[in-house]
Amino acid sequence: MTKAFANNNNPLGEVYLVGAGSGAVDLITVRGAKLLEQADIVFYDALVDSEMLTLCPQAEKIEVGKRCGKLSSAQQFINKRLVDAAQKHQVIVRLKGGDPMLFGRADEEIQTLKAAGIEVQVVPGITAALAGAASIQQSLTLRGVSRSVAFITLAQGAENVAPGQPISNPTADTLVYYMGRKDAARIAQQLIEQSPNQHASTPVQILEAVSTARERLWTSTLKELAAGKADQWFDSSSPALIMIGEALAGRNMSNKQVLNDSTLTFVAPTIPKSKAA
Repeated sequence: MTKAFANNNNPLGEVYLVGAGSGAVDLITVRGAKLLEQADIVFYDALVDSEMLTLCPQAEKIEVGKRCGKLSSAQQFINKRLVDAAQKHQVIVRLKGGDPMLFGRADEEIQTLKAAGIEVQVVPGITAALAGAASIQQSLTLRGVSRSVAFITLAQGAENVAPGQPISNPTADTLVYYMGRKDAARIAQQLIEQSPNQHASTPVQILEAVSTARERLWTSTLKELAAGKADQWFDSSSPALIMIGEALAGRNMSNKQVLNDSTLTFVAPTIPKSKAA
């Protein structure tokens, strides 16, 4: 196993921004898991599964997550804690949900650490959009149907787009909205009215708690979403991913589904245990 060490010429520790992946513990990369095993201290996001922290029993573990509408750590405070930790420890892991470089505020942490003379490495993770497509077994791209995909977030700081503020509509064939639960109906209505690529009958797939045992799927159309049909379905305690586009029309849906009106609930996939030799 390759051991993580800070630069011998630098008395400060080294910080690793590690992507925890979409939720399931076994979807973290091998590199990420090895770094957790070596970490002296781990700063982890609120959405990181508690089971993943069993990979670093030796480390001090500190939650620094952000959840919309809930008490959370200010980014400046997180930055300072990382700098302070590098003055006391050799291997510091900043464990982020999904991929650190997608809606993860990695730039702010990287720049702060570099300004303090602290070495930083980034370990990618599986972002929710890709895990979601894998879970429902439908590609976000499709020959002759979808040649482009846009990942979008409306979250700005602690709040989403303010009432009356226009929502920017990317022109990609497939749209994937992160942290869009509060604005779901608005997103759908504006796409119907303004988007050249989406219309009232465009398929919508909403996944909550992607790749975990709590995963749920709501599937319908932009018209139903705009009418607020998903509003009461959402669980505010679970992260939601809204996927929109003709590539998601449902041609290859798994047989592990329970149909109830316009809602599909998935049985979480399991990895078979290896047989003894």
